[in-house]
Amino acid sequence: MISQEEDVEAHALRRQGWTVSAIARHLGRDRKTVRAYLNGDREPGVRKRPAAVDPFDGFEAYVRQRFIDDPHVWAVTLFDEVTAAGYSGAYPTFTRKLRERRLRPPCEACAPAKGRAAAVIAHPPGVETQWDWVEFPDPPAHWGWGATAYGLVGALSRSGRWRGYLSPSMDQAHLIQGLDQVTRQLGGLTQRWRFDRMAAVAQPGTGAVTKSFAHVAKHYGVGVDLCPPRRGNRKGVVEKAIHGAAQRWWRTLPEDLTPEQAQASWDAFCARVIDPRKRVIDEVRTTIAEHAAAEPLRPVPQVAYPATITETRIASAQALIAWRGNHYSVTPQLARSSVSVSQRLGEPFIDITTPSGVVIARHSTAPDGVGAVVRTDTHVTELSSVVLGAFTTERPHRRKERIPISEQAHALLPAPPTHSPAASDVVIDLSTWAKAAQGRNTLQ
Repeated sequence: MISQEEDVEAHALRRQGWTVSAIARHLGRDRKTVRAYLNGDREPGVRKRPAAVDPFDGFEAYVRQRFIDDPHVWAVTLFDEVTAAGYSGAYPTFTRKLRERRLRPPCEACAPAKGRAAAVIAHPPGVETQWDWVEFPDPPAHWGWGATAYGLVGALSRSGRWRGYLSPSMDQAHLIQGLDQVTRQLGGLTQRWRFDRMAAVAQPGTGAVTKSFAHVAKHYGVGVDLCPPRRGNRKGVVEKAIHGAAQRWWRTLPEDLTPEQAQASWDAFCARVIDPRKRVIDEVRTTIAEHAAAEPLRPVPQVAYPATITETRIASAQALIAWRGNHYSVTPQLARSSVSVSQRLGEPFIDITTPSGVVIARHSTAPDGVGAVVRTDTHVTELSSVVLGAFTTERPHRRKERIPISEQAHALLPAPPTHSPAASDVVIDLSTWAKAAQGRNTLQ
């Protein structure tokens, strides 16, 4: 509504040749409002007639209560109910009213971080490292890891620097190896480690730290914090790192890499892409690597926690198994067979066992990823004997050569079985009937 003075001004300016848009800008009003007063559709000082009663108003309390009872009830179900009770509006209008009035409440159980206020969590320097696993689908088939590879990601909560560890399993031994390896790449230990309720760290039902992992935490001198159930946003730093690892690194990983080469590729990606990123912390704008370097991290123990890594391998035709980018020998009798390889973290040798647990070989390990072939003298001698014993100077058989059955084979044939004649084996002699029938041309 415009005042009487503004109405007079608008008419005067219109008579002077001003356009409606110019008058609207002069008065600071909407041009549709000015046009309505100039055309006589509205009168100054008189408010526009109130709109008709919204038919949704009478059902708003009912819809609000229905959402309290069931926050996931479908809008079309509510529309059926209110229509049966006399609602006269259309379905698109009904759903628009639900959105405009924000009647559907957020479900705390299903989306705890959606639709509610969020606070920024303070992360003092050197206090917390966040850890979580990520599943990488469809690893290269020649890795022998099955349908899924796993990555352990560790991120410094303060600076956001993170690194990853590629693994065929999420068991506790591989978790410990990943914790040790990633911690050394991050530059040191924080005061505390934060996990969700992964089974290798805590009991999922109670949230209590397992006794076996308690020894790991004591070895590294860190406290363990567990996120409350269904509160993944508490680990936002590592969750964002996992998203980047899956979409920016794993998604484009070449098919022909070995696991060791893939791990090196992941490390190079973090150093090349993540560390140089700019980030503002406490009004200081610099790279993530420099922020991480300023955190007071403690040194990592010289020796990793002595967990034992055990993985299954298939011996090749040359009686070799692959382990950490190198090859180690087994007895030639186990070629193309399944064996287990075990290594205690920090020890410079591996044990190769049969599926029943019998140790068949122990090798000193070569540096990871150098492509070394490690054989014992015994295995070399046995393999040479097997290979030389398989040599022959016999002429190969031709595919269309005639080879009759030998007398030795005939002598080995079993004698035919003897049995009493059955009814079907009886032979009837018709010669007597044939003699009696000679010369006769009638049946009598």
